[in-house]
Amino acid sequence: MHRTRVCLTAAIALFAHEAAAEMNFNRIASFATPLNMAEGEDQSRETSAEIISATEDGMTLVYTDSPLGVVGRIDITDPKAPKPLGNVDMTGEPTSVVVAGQTALIGVNTSESYTQPSGKLVTMDVASGEIISECDLGGQPDSIAKSADNSFVTLAIENERDEDLGDGRVGQEPAGFMVKLPLENNAAVCDGLQKIEVTGLTEIAPNDPEPEFADVNGLGEIAVTLQENNAIVIIGADGTVVNHFSAGAVDLTDIDATDERGALIFTEEQMGRLREPDGLGWIDDDHFIIANEGDMDGGARGVTVFHKNGTVVWESGNTMEHAVIHTGHYPDKRSDSKGAEPEGMEVATFGDTSYAFVLIERASLAAVYDVTDPANPVLKQMLPSGISPEGAVAIPERGILATANEADLIEDGGARAHVTIFEYQDAPAAYPTITSAGADELIGWGALSGMTYADGKVYAVNDSFYGYQPTIFQIDATQSPTKIEKAIRVTRAGKPAQKLDMEGITTDGEGGFWIASEGRTDRVIPHALYHVNAEGEIEDEIGLPAELMAVEKRFGFEGLTLIGDTLWMAVQREWKDDPENMTKLVSYNLETEEWGAVHYPKEAAETGWVGLSEITLHGDAVYLIERDNQIGAAAEIKQVTRVAVADLQPAPLGGELPVVSKEVVRDLIPDLQAPAGYVVDKVEGLTFDGQGNMLIVTDNDGVDDSSGETFFMNLGPVTPLN
Repeated sequence: MHRTRVCLTAAIALFAHEAAAEMNFNRIASFATPLNMAEGEDQSRETSAEIISATEDGMTLVYTDSPLGVVGRIDITDPKAPKPLGNVDMTGEPTSVVVAGQTALIGVNTSESYTQPSGKLVTMDVASGEIISECDLGGQPDSIAKSADNSFVTLAIENERDEDLGDGRVGQEPAGFMVKLPLENNAAVCDGLQKIEVTGLTEIAPNDPEPEFADVNGLGEIAVTLQENNAIVIIGADGTVVNHFSAGAVDLTDIDATDERGALIFTEEQMGRLREPDGLGWIDDDHFIIANEGDMDGGARGVTVFHKNGTVVWESGNTMEHAVIHTGHYPDKRSDSKGAEPEGMEVATFGDTSYAFVLIERASLAAVYDVTDPANPVLKQMLPSGISPEGAVAIPERGILATANEADLIEDGGARAHVTIFEYQDAPAAYPTITSAGADELIGWGALSGMTYADGKVYAVNDSFYGYQPTIFQIDATQSPTKIEKAIRVTRAGKPAQKLDMEGITTDGEGGFWIASEGRTDRVIPHALYHVNAEGEIEDEIGLPAELMAVEKRFGFEGLTLIGDTLWMAVQREWKDDPENMTKLVSYNLETEEWGAVHYPKEAAETGWVGLSEITLHGDAVYLIERDNQIGAAAEIKQVTRVAVADLQPAPLGGELPVVSKEVVRDLIPDLQAPAGYVVDKVEGLTFDGQGNMLIVTDNDGVDDSSGETFFMNLGPVTPLN
C-alpha cells in the first residue's frame, strides 16, 4: 500500500487578484436546469445537472439529469447568455454522457434491482434529439469516456451495491466490469462490444470491483478507479489489463475530523487514511490525477498524481482542503465524514498550460491546478461552481469551462440546480472576494453577519451556525481580495461563549465592541446585548425589558449601531405588537438605561417575507439592509435604505411608536447578479470605511444547503443626505 505524509505548509499559488497579468478563469454565466423543461411542464419538480459534455464545435452543452430521466441541452453560442434547447427522454436513468462530434453517447441505467442490474448505451443526435441507436450493456453503467480520435468509447459498468443490505459494504454480486465499444461515424457499434473483466485484482473485495470513473489517454489506454476497493486499473489499447495497484493511503494532519456542529477546529489528524478515489484524469500518456473522495473507509480530502506504473508522483495532502478553508467554503457538518470531498475531474490544456479541474462536492468549488509539470502541480484558483458540482467539461478552443452542479433545493425553497460557465481571461480572478489566506494561523470562517469599522479595520461576526465558536473577525478591506487577518473568539470566563446568535456589532469607542444577539426562546437563546472587550471577553450583558419580552418573536436584533450614548438595534421582522409591514428600530441609552423604539416601514413581500439585516451609522443617517428571503430568479427586494438621525426620536415601549421616513439608497440585486451566479438571499453586513465607501457582505449559511459563496463588496461612496 502506498502511504504518503505531506507537510501542511505546502505552497499554493492562491489567491485571487494578486497576479493580474496571469490568465484566470472567471464565471460569466449560470443556467438553471428547470429552464430546459418544456412549456407547461411542472417546473417545481426536482431536476439536476450531473455529468456534462460538449459538441466538437463547442457550441452546445449536453448534461445528464437523473431525477427527470433526461439529458438536457444548452446553446452556448454566446456563452454569456446560454439558451435552453430542451430535454430528451432516456427511458431510464442517465448516468453519464460524452459527445463525439455532434453525437452524444449516454450511459443509461435501466436496472430493476441491485441483483438484476441492466443498462444501455444510447446514441443521440445532439441537434435534433433523435435517438440513433441503443446498445445493451449487460449491467448498470456509471462513467463513460472516449478516445481522442473518436474511435471508441469505454464505460464503467459499476453494478453498484445495495448500501442498505447487511453492512452495506462491497462484496455483493453481480460483479461490475468494463466495456469498450467501437465508434463508426461517431455512433456506437453495438455488436463490437468488448467486455473487460476487472475482478480478482484487489484485496478488499476481489469479487465486487465496482469500477467508478474512467478516462482514456492518447495511446488508447484506459485508467479506471475502483473506489470502494481503493484501487486503480490500467487497461491497454487491446482491452487487456496491463497493471493494477492500490490507491494507497495518506497521513492527514491539521484537519477537522469531528462533527461538533458549530466550530472549525483544525487540530486533528487521520493517519493512514485510504484515498478511495472517484474522479480520474490523464495528464499525459504516463501520468494521471485522482480525486480522493472516499467511500466506505476513507477519503483523503485531496488529490494525487500517479504514474501509470503505480508510483505516487505528487500528493496534495491537506493543502487543498486548507485552501477550501481559506475561501470560507469548508463544510463543517462533513468533518467527521470525508470533509470537502473532491469528486469529479476534468483535465485540459489551455494555451501552453495543462490544467486539472477538481470538483469539490461538499464545498461547491472547482479547484484549478496547473499540472504542466505532473510532479509539481500548483493550485491556481478556487472557482465558485454552484451547489454540489458533479461534472465538468473544458472547451479550450473557445476558452470555456462548464461545470454541472447536481443539487436542487426546490423542496426547501433554495437554489435550483445549475450549469455554470467560466471563461479563460487575461484578467484578475474575480473570486474569492474575501479570504483568510496569509493569516498567521489557519482561520476557518463562514456565516458572516453584522459588520462595523474602526481604525482602518473592518470587524465582522459569525452567527449561530458556529454556535460553539462565536468569533469577531478582523478584516483588512484595503486588499484585494479582502483579507481576514485575525479571529477574536468571544468568550465568557475564558471559554467559548454559548447561547449566542451574533447578528450585529459596533465599536464602543474604547477598543471594545457591542454585540447584538438574535434570541430564540425555544432554543433558550436570549435576546440580548453584550459588551465585549478587545480580547473578545464578555464584560457585560443586557437583557431585553419586560415590555419587549412580552411581545417577542424569534426574529430579533439583526444589527446595531451606536449614536452618542444610545445603541440602536434593527429588529428583523414584526413582533406581536407591530402592525403589518412595520418593524421596530429599538433604542437603549447606555447612561440612563432607558429603552425606546420607532417603527420602520418595510416593503410588502409577494412571496416569503421581507426584513431588516443590518443598521449602521454614517454621517447624518443610519443605513439599513432591507431584503426578502428569496433566492435566484425569485429574489426581488435586496436594498440599502437610510433614515435621517434627526428622525430617530424614540417613544416609550408599549405605546404608539412614531414611523420614520426611509429613502432607498441602492438596489443591490444588480450587484448580486454581477458575479454571474444565482442571486443569494442573505445580504447581512453593512458598514462604511474611512473613505466613506459602503461595504457589504453576504452570509453563506456555513456552507449548509448553500453554494458557500460569500461576497464582500465595496460599492463606493453614497450621495450625502439632503
